[in-house]
Amino acid sequence: MLRVFAAIRFIGIRGLGRTVLYALQKSRIERRFRRAAPAGDPVSPGALQEVEAQPGGARCRFERMELDLQFLAPDLLRVTWGPAALPIPYALLKTEWSSPPVRLARSEQGWELTSDALHVEVGPAGDLRVRDAAGRLLREELPPQRSGDEFVHRARLRSGEHLYGLGNRTRFLNLRGRAYEMWNRDPGAGTHPGNDPIYLCIPVYLGVHAEGSYLMFYENPHRATFRFGDPAEAIFSGGALRYYLIAGPPPRALERYSELTGRPGLPPRWALGYHQSRWSYASDREVRDVVEGFQTRGLPLSAIHLDIDYMDRFRVFTVDRRRFPGLAGLVRELEERGVALVTILDPGVKHDRGYAVYESGDEENLFCTLPDGRPVRAPVWPGWCAFPDFTNPRTRAWWGEQYRPLLEAGVAGVWHDMNEPATFAGWGDPTLPQPARHSMEGRGGDHREAHNLYGLLMNRAGYEALRRQRPQHRPFVLTRSGWAGIQRYAWNWTGDVEGSWRGLRQTVATVLGLGLSGVPYTGPDIGGFSGSPSGELYVRWFQLAAFLPFFRTHSAKGTPRREPWSFGQRTLAIVREFLNLRYRLLPYLYTLAWEASTTGHPLVRPLYWLQDQDQELWDVQDAFLLGNALLVAPVLQPGAHSRDVRLPAGTWYEFHDDTMHRGPGRVVLEAPLERIPLLVRGGTVLPLEETLAGSREKRLVLHLYADEEGGGLLYSDAGEGYGPGRLDRFRLRRDGESLIFTWGHEGGYPFPYRDVTFCVHGMVVRRALVGGAEVSGEGNCFPARHPADARFDP
Repeated sequence: MLRVFAAIRFIGIRGLGRTVLYALQKSRIERRFRRAAPAGDPVSPGALQEVEAQPGGARCRFERMELDLQFLAPDLLRVTWGPAALPIPYALLKTEWSSPPVRLARSEQGWELTSDALHVEVGPAGDLRVRDAAGRLLREELPPQRSGDEFVHRARLRSGEHLYGLGNRTRFLNLRGRAYEMWNRDPGAGTHPGNDPIYLCIPVYLGVHAEGSYLMFYENPHRATFRFGDPAEAIFSGGALRYYLIAGPPPRALERYSELTGRPGLPPRWALGYHQSRWSYASDREVRDVVEGFQTRGLPLSAIHLDIDYMDRFRVFTVDRRRFPGLAGLVRELEERGVALVTILDPGVKHDRGYAVYESGDEENLFCTLPDGRPVRAPVWPGWCAFPDFTNPRTRAWWGEQYRPLLEAGVAGVWHDMNEPATFAGWGDPTLPQPARHSMEGRGGDHREAHNLYGLLMNRAGYEALRRQRPQHRPFVLTRSGWAGIQRYAWNWTGDVEGSWRGLRQTVATVLGLGLSGVPYTGPDIGGFSGSPSGELYVRWFQLAAFLPFFRTHSAKGTPRREPWSFGQRTLAIVREFLNLRYRLLPYLYTLAWEASTTGHPLVRPLYWLQDQDQELWDVQDAFLLGNALLVAPVLQPGAHSRDVRLPAGTWYEFHDDTMHRGPGRVVLEAPLERIPLLVRGGTVLPLEETLAGSREKRLVLHLYADEEGGGLLYSDAGEGYGPGRLDRFRLRRDGESLIFTWGHEGGYPFPYRDVTFCVHGMVVRRALVGGAEVSGEGNCFPARHPADARFDP
């Protein structure tokens, strides 16, 4: 295992001995505290005996189970089968809803519960059928089964139904026909296509079929298996069978899901720029040299990340004063160059009596324990460690206070790793023993229930600390692990992906699946974490990542250098072009970030996003939409100089030369090494940003792609903090052969650009009127001194 072998390099044969000893101890603990499996055959609900109306829903009593149906909104149904312990609502942001009007009536086969958007049929044995307002069957569920603590939930899938989501997955975009485990896990040797499970499992998926689409979210953090055969099964090892069904096309379903589980805050604008990282930049001198390398080569850089070697003997919340003697001074130097510093943090706290973090956590009983009260100890980077119990609010507050020295030094963001939680175990499950005790907000529980919540709650603690201690700054938290609701607290990266062409090909499906699971900010390690990518592979990976939310190069210790100039002059020249394009796109990306904060929509979207009934688009996992305006078709094969692209309906313009294509259909696009196929939807107003020569001032360039009608948005603010914002709304329409552009805005933030240029695509402009005055231009581009309406005549 890559990480274990690397650990041995650091901590020697004693470290190897710890991994073996821990595996033996963990096995012994789990045998000693094993819970007896209840005897008996699986039971079903039995016959329906009584139905009782309640505000917004109904309670149904069966012979052996109870069913609670509750409409939280007309298109949002909560279903709870019990009796069983209900989940602590860690995933939920909104827990209070106004019950919508519903109608309960007896039917020939059972009972019917109807809202303005959904019609639910309850069968006499506990089977459910859910239809939309037009009467189309969205989902058909079989009666659940229970065996001891285990619940099995089954549903008949529709012919041709496609399923998407479940968090970080390394197979196909469409999940149907395969099994997936819900148990956050560090695979150790890095991720390879087909690994399951890995770091970030989320029990939410979208179902899309010819009759409509819906979203399912299971509010149950216990270990589970999803088998998407016929029928589909969701098997939970414990807890109540509670789930939420949301009707509607994917954009609307994710809006409702994110209303339930929370939307991400607007990130600091710098976070959407380029990040450089490595395991590890091991001294302040090396950090300065890397930043200098970017600036002397004219390469923009927004952030640099420090991996575990900045710590004192890997002890979390410490700094090695020999290699980083003045962290605050380093931060100030980087800030002057426009570069933010992000530092890694792991949950494992070294068992060390001379270490203040450990001593305070131990004194206040804030670490996980065994059922007999002894502290849990497991080996990770520093050696034997204790693990904070983040299900205890006192622990979250204490942990948050530990960030204070780093934040006072000016660190701009934090990077949470190893928070599945991962341990070094010679064999078996590399995490805490399942009987390990957790507070669960005071009611008590064990690691069987808390494991999948661990990363979520660590991120909550970190996010709340950053909000509390730096109230004028927006938190930037990056995480490897989490659970439903993680989007409220952190960005994600896809983990230790292998540096290979198959690792690159997997990236698109993984990022799309995370977005459809409610995680809008994610991206891979460019070039892969492991291995030694060729210059061609690095270029193709970089081109893809330039259009993903999280844009970072990172790699393992012992791999060749991955700074952009490490692959030769041709690669450097191509990378420079895409870095500059990324920064030109920042107005568009920042607007998408604002949309994510208000709608929950991912920035990266499947091609069927706006046309979910176009079945030809359902299986496309080698291209994606960035927002609704851009279609990105990365090159994923070595030696390729063109690629086939399936287009959604509409008019599409090639970004680099305005060649026009009409969808739906397929088209072959040229893709030499210097180019990634990039298309712009007709009717788009695409905002790009340019730096004025000899100045730091910016010009806004509005690219108008002529079509029958369309438009766009532009969100602006200070890029940091919580001051006023400004939303500019653009509208395009045709008046005969002429193109009419109208510009409106709202909000108190002043227009942030010195001037504006209009560039028209799809028609040759003979006369341009801007603000009512005729202006001359060059190359179909026309200047404006300030926001104005415009007319372009052929």
